Amino acid sequence: MTLDAIGGLREDLSGDALSYRPLPRLAPDSPVLRFLPRRLRPHAVLLPHAAIAFLALVTFLLGFDEINDTVGPVALVTCVVPTAAVLLTLIRPAPAFWLSICSTPFVAYLTGYDGWPWAPSSFAAHLFVLVIVALRTRPRTAAWMWAVTAAYATFTAFFLGMGSGYGFNGAEMLFFSALFLLVIAVVQIRSQAVREVTAQQTVTAVERSRRTLLEERTTIARELHDVVAHHMSVVAIQAEAAPYRVENPPPELEQAFRTIRENAVAALTELRRILGVVRAEDYEAPDAPQPTLADLDGLVANVREAGLDVTVTVTGAVRELPQGVELSAYRIVQEALSNVLRHAPGAPAKVEVSHVLGGLGLRIANGPARGLVKPSPGAGHGITGMRERVTMLGGEMTDGPTEDSGYEVAVFVPVQREGADQ
Repeated sequence: MTLDAIGGLREDLSGDALSYRPLPRLAPDSPVLRFLPRRLRPHAVLLPHAAIAFLALVTFLLGFDEINDTVGPVALVTCVVPTAAVLLTLIRPAPAFWLSICSTPFVAYLTGYDGWPWAPSSFAAHLFVLVIVALRTRPRTAAWMWAVTAAYATFTAFFLGMGSGYGFNGAEMLFFSALFLLVIAVVQIRSQAVREVTAQQTVTAVERSRRTLLEERTTIARELHDVVAHHMSVVAIQAEAAPYRVENPPPELEQAFRTIRENAVAALTELRRILGVVRAEDYEAPDAPQPTLADLDGLVANVREAGLDVTVTVTGAVRELPQGVELSAYRIVQEALSNVLRHAPGAPAKVEVSHVLGGLGLRIANGPARGLVKPSPGAGHGITGMRERVTMLGGEMTDGPTEDSGYEVAVFVPVQREGADQ
């Protein structure tokens, strides 16, 4: 505990506390200047500096009154040193305190004042210094300054016997300094509490807004689930029943309707897995396995049936990757191919999967749109979703148009080798 106390004293009144710390100017909109007319406030930014200069002048006049007819070094000490201690609070608060407390016995001795240990100029200067330094620092510093002042007064009174033949004014110093410092500490603690409460209220307001936004998104997700799930179910049922409404339908037509139904059912399953969780807290997601890169052939076959000319190239030593990487890679390829279908109908596409030593590389590129089908407009959420997946895995992604008026998405996801941490 003693070491902690010494450390606190060193932190508040020595070390970095002795560094140059000029008193800042007031802001024109500072609460201290509210009593002034608005046009005068820009000219009153040095009001604290003027107040300290006035206190220094009071200290100098008290010291000058003490020296009587004495001139020379005695006048220098009794007038200038306490005044310098007050002025020093403008740039170095902690050294100002030490100058005030250390110069006290010399000023009292040289002036021959019959009160001990503070002469009038030193008494006023020390009170001024305590108040100014306390205002510029924190309450703990004020407590340390009062403790040092009390230790000095006690030492001079009881161990040096200075209080026996002279009037002892240490009690007055301790009383008034404790009163002033206590008021300052209470004001500072209250101001700090107000700032913390204001900051907490700001955080609470932000959290409330965020919670409201999440609730709105949840409501939208529920409505989206209900609407889309209904229509996808209708599409699946109609696609299944459509071949039976045509007499002797060709095989191509039956296959087309079968593909439509399979895609509708798959989309409905994915929709329920992703959005169904918002319908109830006890919702349990289906136990269907998540797709991986091994299911890429099925995805490519599906989009080929939809009319997309796509080629797949796999390079490197194919190995099992973490589940999150496998799922994200599949979803990125899925979203990129869907973008080709929507935004570049008729364009050929290439999918390159590179298994390299440090991770997994993906490249999905397409040429310009062909044919009479117009591209579908999009909101850009697909690219944003891919980028979020890549960022979550600590990877990198680039996307943009190519020289042949097509589009390219390139992704690299780092994968740590097994046993790398061993």
